[in-house]
Amino acid sequence: MGSDPSSTSTRLPRRLRVSDVTVVDRSMMRRAVSGMVVGNTMEWYDVGVYGYLAVTMGRVFLPTAEPSVQILFSLGVFAATYVARPLGGIVFGRLGDRLGRQKVLATTLILMASSTFLIGVLPAWSTIGAVAPVVLVVLKLAQGFSTGGEYAGATTFVTEYAPDRRRGFFASILDFGSYMGFALGATVVTVLQVTLGEETMTAWGWRLPFLLAGVIGVVAIWFRLRIEESPVFQATQAAQEAAASDREAAAGGRPANVLVMVRDHWRPIVIAIMLVGASNTVGYALTSYMPTYLTDSLGYSAIDGTLLTIPVLVLLAVMLPVAGRLSDRIGRRTVMWIGAGTTVVLAVPAFLLIGHGAQWSTLAGLGLLALMTALWVSNQAASLPALFPTSTRYGGMGFAYNIAIAVFGGTTPLIVQALLTATGDQLAPAYFLVAMSVVGAVGVFCMRESSQRPLPGSMPAVESEDEARELVLTQDTNPNLDLGDLPFAAQDRAEAAAER
Repeated sequence: MGSDPSSTSTRLPRRLRVSDVTVVDRSMMRRAVSGMVVGNTMEWYDVGVYGYLAVTMGRVFLPTAEPSVQILFSLGVFAATYVARPLGGIVFGRLGDRLGRQKVLATTLILMASSTFLIGVLPAWSTIGAVAPVVLVVLKLAQGFSTGGEYAGATTFVTEYAPDRRRGFFASILDFGSYMGFALGATVVTVLQVTLGEETMTAWGWRLPFLLAGVIGVVAIWFRLRIEESPVFQATQAAQEAAASDREAAAGGRPANVLVMVRDHWRPIVIAIMLVGASNTVGYALTSYMPTYLTDSLGYSAIDGTLLTIPVLVLLAVMLPVAGRLSDRIGRRTVMWIGAGTTVVLAVPAFLLIGHGAQWSTLAGLGLLALMTALWVSNQAASLPALFPTSTRYGGMGFAYNIAIAVFGGTTPLIVQALLTATGDQLAPAYFLVAMSVVGAVGVFCMRESSQRPLPGSMPAVESEDEARELVLTQDTNPNLDLGDLPFAAQDRAEAAAER
């Protein structure tokens, strides 16, 4: 006899409903992006100022040493900043995943601005002797600790606010702010060098850019404090905690400690380290090392070296949102494949042009480096957070990003200078960039495409109610929507808990 269909318990697969889809508030989106951009601008303003004052800082804080030692000291202090970043990424990342992004990001910005301002009032070697370089290192370590939580938190915050179809564009605006901050720092240094002269800059003029950071910091903090915690984050965090409660022993679905996080998410961590290592090696070679390279190795004056790089930095900043929007159309992996290939093919010609000596060839070489950087960096802010689930996104990205920055990014000027000193080959930096892009290409091969797709552990995010309804109607045929990856069960439990 056949069984009665009415007595058979058959549960149909959960379907996506309009109420499941997050409709992004555009005014809140603009406020979130602006609040994050000013923080990134502040961070990279300091990087630009210190990078373009590297020779001067060596003379001020190590005046009795040989010029080559002074440069290595300045670059070593710059690298020390990045040694502290992994610890900051771990501490602030864990706090951000527990307490929320906004509170932690306000704290990191306050600490970063304060440290930069204090460098401006720090007594030099001539006043307190050997204590001066020690305190400088301590303040740079404090900067590194705070910035360790800044970029990871900012990218996490913006990607959780952004609609899926335009996440690449909105996230790339963060890096637009970064390089504009760098260009601002370079411009301030150049104006002071022209108006004050080398002797005055060494005596006291070097302090002014760091003191100006105090004013910029106050404005940035005001913007940052006006931002509300992402409603998308709150919803997805509640859903992820409910879904993860059966899988992890730690409360709220978060790993109990860093070791557990690395154990559970080692694959995206390794991929992120490879991607960040490749992109930031190219980026820091252009931004932080090039001023020293142009003046120390190619004989440009400090002012000429700065004037050559400022327009290239502005060009780079403009290219980033363009490349970010492109990644929304053709995919993150495709744009990064192009970036890796471009670096492998054009790195050597770029340094040959720079080393030619003429200003036109130097600009052309710097322009090629800017193109490589734009193709690599523009995707990072959107791609890296998408490697991790909501409950560990800030912490996982903070750990991976800052490990890579400490090993490959901030140390790039020091590594390249050491390679040049050891080999005497002016193309040594190019070979280094090629090798790192090959490593990055392996990371691109291993990562999943995230363009136009929901973040892991999150429901889809769109820009309008009409788009939400269209997404629901086409959920069975949409190639960018995998219903099996959506946290339906956790979402339902979170909604039920909220109703109670």
